Amino acid sequence: MIISPPFLPAADTTSNNANALDPMMDLVDQYELAHGIYPIAFDRRWHTGSHLMPSTQNERVRAIADGEVIAYRVCQKAIDGGSGTPDSNAGFVLLKHTTETGDGRSITFYSLYMHLLELDGYLDLGVQVNSLPEYLRAPTPDDGQSGGGKKVYRKDVLGLPGRCHGQMHIHFEIFMLPADFNAYFGGTQLDNKGPETATGKDYWGHTYYIIPADQTFLAKPPGTDNQNKLHGVLFQPLQSGTNQGGALHVESYFHKGTKCTSTWQVGSDGVRTLLTPQPVREGDYEYDMFARATKLYNDCPSDGYELLRFGRILADQPVLANGTADTPTGVAPGVSGNPHPISAPSPRTTWMRVTISQGQEGYIDVNADSIIKLSDADFPFFTGWQKISEGNTPFSDDGMCDVDQLRKIVDDVAPQTTDPNESVDEDALSSYVRGRAAIREKLRGFICEAPTEWDSAHNDARYAKLDEPDGFYGKQKSTNPNGYSDFLELLKKFQFWDKTGLREDKLWFFHPLKFIRHFRKCGWLSQGELAQIYPESNYTHVGKTGAEYKDRYRLSINKVFRKYGLNNEVRMSHFFGQSAVESYYMMVVRESSVAIGHAISTNHISIMPESGGYLRSPPAAAAAVAYFHMYENNVALGNTDPGDGVKFRGRGFKQLTGRYNYSQYWMFRGWSVGGPFNHQWFQHMVNGHYLPGPVIDHPESVGDDAFNCVDTGGFFWARYTVARAADSGVNQAASNAVASIVNHYDHQSPPLRWQEAQNAFKVLGE
Repeated sequence: MIISPPFLPAADTTSNNANALDPMMDLVDQYELAHGIYPIAFDRRWHTGSHLMPSTQNERVRAIADGEVIAYRVCQKAIDGGSGTPDSNAGFVLLKHTTETGDGRSITFYSLYMHLLELDGYLDLGVQVNSLPEYLRAPTPDDGQSGGGKKVYRKDVLGLPGRCHGQMHIHFEIFMLPADFNAYFGGTQLDNKGPETATGKDYWGHTYYIIPADQTFLAKPPGTDNQNKLHGVLFQPLQSGTNQGGALHVESYFHKGTKCTSTWQVGSDGVRTLLTPQPVREGDYEYDMFARATKLYNDCPSDGYELLRFGRILADQPVLANGTADTPTGVAPGVSGNPHPISAPSPRTTWMRVTISQGQEGYIDVNADSIIKLSDADFPFFTGWQKISEGNTPFSDDGMCDVDQLRKIVDDVAPQTTDPNESVDEDALSSYVRGRAAIREKLRGFICEAPTEWDSAHNDARYAKLDEPDGFYGKQKSTNPNGYSDFLELLKKFQFWDKTGLREDKLWFFHPLKFIRHFRKCGWLSQGELAQIYPESNYTHVGKTGAEYKDRYRLSINKVFRKYGLNNEVRMSHFFGQSAVESYYMMVVRESSVAIGHAISTNHISIMPESGGYLRSPPAAAAAVAYFHMYENNVALGNTDPGDGVKFRGRGFKQLTGRYNYSQYWMFRGWSVGGPFNHQWFQHMVNGHYLPGPVIDHPESVGDDAFNCVDTGGFFWARYTVARAADSGVNQAASNAVASIVNHYDHQSPPLRWQEAQNAFKVLGE
């Protein structure tokens, strides 16, 4: 899923904001207005959206994701909101979005943009109406119209902010239909107060660990030497002890190479206490993770790399064995100095630095079965998400919120001086919600089952109390006898539900900005999103279609991006910028012996799947084979045996080339090379011959297997810490720095690589 907010202000990317994880969302959060708090309106009724207003009215309202138009209304003029002047806008656009968050994890949701400016208002602002999509340039019927499935893309302009009752803003909603909600969230651990380690592969965003109480933490891992190194990896000495105060909730993520970890202690009453006012930062941890994995997980650094990133292995076919040995190999001092037996480490042991208590840190193996491992994909309860439905709603049948019931849900136990009528007092509720930032933050995590306010069929049930004798309009019967009917008539001018084709009585609503912020951590590319990366013209001019290649590699691209932390818009853009040249827009994943365009258009044998051979024997391949003889006896590439030039020709997204580089990749994946790696293989001759080199079975799999093909690119990215260069942003200097690492000898293509990175960022970035 690629998603962005409905406004796209220029975010602060200076060094002063270096630690901000999503500076754009930080800005858009400031657009939220006090009179439009989710999910409670100032009059105690459901308010299932947020009111947003940027600093300038000329800030365009934009589609938050690719989708289709379900319904819309365009107004030529503003309407009278009851004050006798045209002070309100009934224009809206309702979009439906269907995308993915992981393999087999499809999600469908809707976004509503209400109170869009009338067409006449564009002239007053000096904005051209033709800046809108064509279907939004002319007025529609007053009650709106069906969208007819019109396609929209993320960042498409939908209009300008209008106003309601004279207050400038848009009302912005995100909701899901019940069937869509159950289908998606049934695969998460939403509202599960006793979660277990996720078994699926839908794993994205931050990583979370639940560490039970009374676990042993070590000052340093067993086996570290007198220089505090374990297999050559430095572990700074910390403190040993146990978390006797209760379970720990640990959050971990990477930001521009730095590993950031926060810890909460959970009391017996379930209250969480933050032990780390600022996240503990381990600088360059991610940039150094390839080297760390190679040293600590010699049997399969690839699996180890995932353990260091996720706390568990997500690979479809892991190599490292699970479980721990039973034989004690040492003792570790407990908090009281008593020895505790330490079992022989598992091949998957993952030592992580964790805060135990205020000012005390120790190491613990987070791969242990007793430690629960989750991610943002699981919607853990302790990250603030909470379902509000019939069983725990503070709203009565008429949609009115009760303050006392609300307090129970948000766990507000602070003593208050209350009025006996507080639960039915609008001012008391308004003060309670607006006056407390902590309460508003809690409300942002509510996922509410509620009726939509845009369906006129609900009006009587929703608003009837206004017309009762003690109601707002009931009290005005003598002075304003038509007040209630006038209110309903005005309300219907905003409503439109009969144009949507949606019939559900209740929907599931989210705080829209929290929803967007959360799913922006995902980075999983759907078919439609990947289709936009490289223009179709790159394929048609050689007689191909983009889908033929993009669909072949999309799942593997997503898995590789997740594995190597490439799944943010900056890193992805650089990766696609480089792949445009290295694999010619994913069409050439085997080095060609002829011109690329000719090879593709003629399906030349040099770029076709090899089906177990190396182009050695077929007579028709003689010319193709001859080209690769230039790699024969190239000791720098590790080609020391006859036939190595052909056997280890360039394959994969990064064109892995030469026996030495193949052996490095084989060992990274934990595949056999015929024994321990021996640098003497490629360095010394005995009696005029090099030592027998590593055994690489089926090197053609680097090109023929889709995952291996893409993974070699991720392997190169991690091995040479390309992220360090890429993380400075999508700019020409960063692109040139990345290009220099990827192909230092190619001085012709950096401008093209930079152009393609820019093109990718137009799709992926803001």
